[in-house]
Amino acid sequence: MVERAGSGAVAAETSVVPGVGKRRRGWVLAGLAVVLGGVLGFHRLVPNWPGRLGSLIESFLPWGGALVVVLLVVSLVRRSAVALVALLLPVGVWVDTFGGLLLPGEEGGGRELVVVQHNVSDENRDPAGTARALADSGADLVALEELVDPQLAAYEKALAADYPHHVVRGTVGLWSKHPLSGEQVVDIKPRSIEEGWSRGLRAVVRSPYGDVAAYVAHLPSVRVGVSGLASQRRDESAALLGRAIANESVESVILLGDLNGVVEDRGLRPLTSQLAFAESGFAFSFPAAFPLARIDQVMARSAAVGHIRTLPATGSDHLPVVARVALE
Repeated sequence: MVERAGSGAVAAETSVVPGVGKRRRGWVLAGLAVVLGGVLGFHRLVPNWPGRLGSLIESFLPWGGALVVVLLVVSLVRRSAVALVALLLPVGVWVDTFGGLLLPGEEGGGRELVVVQHNVSDENRDPAGTARALADSGADLVALEELVDPQLAAYEKALAADYPHHVVRGTVGLWSKHPLSGEQVVDIKPRSIEEGWSRGLRAVVRSPYGDVAAYVAHLPSVRVGVSGLASQRRDESAALLGRAIANESVESVILLGDLNGVVEDRGLRPLTSQLAFAESGFAFSFPAAFPLARIDQVMARSAAVGHIRTLPATGSDHLPVVARVALE
């Protein structure tokens, strides 16, 4: 008699546990959704230590949408109403932050320049083919990084017919359909890098709509390791570039470059705080084989950067990006 009673009690307990487990899993999913929404909406509050954690999260912030989809699928499988309701938070934040990038963008107006930005890679085996592909875009300005000998001569030859004006300083260059003047090096070298490192230039473009100061820059690379994101040199270089642009006397400015960072990354705040960037288009540009982030940027002052998109792959590990810049 006692043994049968005990068995009944055990059976009663096991019949309750599965329901409790489902409810607990539902609340766990809801908690994850709330945390994800908080990170998406308040990523600036995430401390940048240890290992520049804040910048690391911001580098992949758009991919928070993929995490939302994963949580949604799991919540549907679990049939958790509380988790589905909680998911409204990250969905709303993601749409508010990145939803506009999904729109096609407005039609171009009359006072605009088409610009192309491309890190061509110093290991590019087809510089002439890369140059022809960029020229086919019909852009007014083409900015290139990682220009090294002997590939540089191939770019100059292939682009000469379409772009009669160009300037190269160090490993960065600008090709233009319009006259250039005031060409100069922009010193963005971090203190810890040896002399001879030159990755910034500035030139005034005599466009049909007035003078535009064009900057081309290639900020130092960042690395992700066990200690986090190593971006100190990139951040220092961004601050130097931001200072140069802030002191620019020409009102209209266009910045083109491989900035080794996304626009959400706080390390680029010296630039994004004073320059406008693309209003639509994700244009993930790196790595070319499986693009995860847009680190090739087009930014502007006294101008609006419209839809930005990538061009087909070249011989580089980056994809080219092209954008329309409407001058005020």
